[in-house]
Amino acid sequence: MAVETTPLMPKATAVWLIDNTSLTFEQIADFCGLHPLEVKGIADEDVAKGIKGQDPVTSGQLTREAIEAAERDPAKRLKMAAPKHKMPAVKLKKAPRYTPVSKRQDKPDAVYWILRNHPEFTDADIIKLIGTTKSTIQKIRERSHWNATNIKAVDPVTLGLCSQLELDLAVTRANQRKDRQVKKAVRRGESLRPIEETVGGFGREQHEAAATEPATPATGNPDEGAPASDEYNLSAELEQD
Repeated sequence: MAVETTPLMPKATAVWLIDNTSLTFEQIADFCGLHPLEVKGIADEDVAKGIKGQDPVTSGQLTREAIEAAERDPAKRLKMAAPKHKMPAVKLKKAPRYTPVSKRQDKPDAVYWILRNHPEFTDADIIKLIGTTKSTIQKIRERSHWNATNIKAVDPVTLGLCSQLELDLAVTRANQRKDRQVKKAVRRGESLRPIEETVGGFGREQHEAAATEPATPATGNPDEGAPASDEYNLSAELEQD
């Protein structure tokens, strides 16, 4: 974990150091991240008047030994003390994409382009890519947008609403998600039709009728039933040709 380079309340810390130590203005200014003239103004009560001093020793930002060593050597600079307790990392929530006001009118054109060229995109994909709303996407899809007559398909990269890298990455993710859905459907058997509906071009009823109809005995005579051999089939086809 990175150590803070300046105290949390620099001016209040400077007030306390001026009142309770013999540190030079340069030492205090270097530790608090202030200008030496500003520290002098605090000492003269021209700056930060009325601010209550903040003890950096009590807050764990400095040690008493470090202050005493700096008081003995004016050239020595103070450094923030290492924290006694490790603070958990704070995960920052990603803010929604910001679009300049001058480009917001171009969003419907970009949405229309994506709907036409990338039907694999979900509404969430479009919202994440160009920062629009679900209701806007729905209105453009249904052609009920207030400006539907003037909306034209324009590449969002050309409009500056996203980079080509961001668009390519979104397309890749959408295609990967689609492939996973297809594989899951195949494993569940959802995309497979019953074999009797596909074999030989028969439907279910025709297939059942053919299965229950008694077979005609093969006599070798084409007028009486099915051909007796493959040789007959070949000769019949040659005669027809």
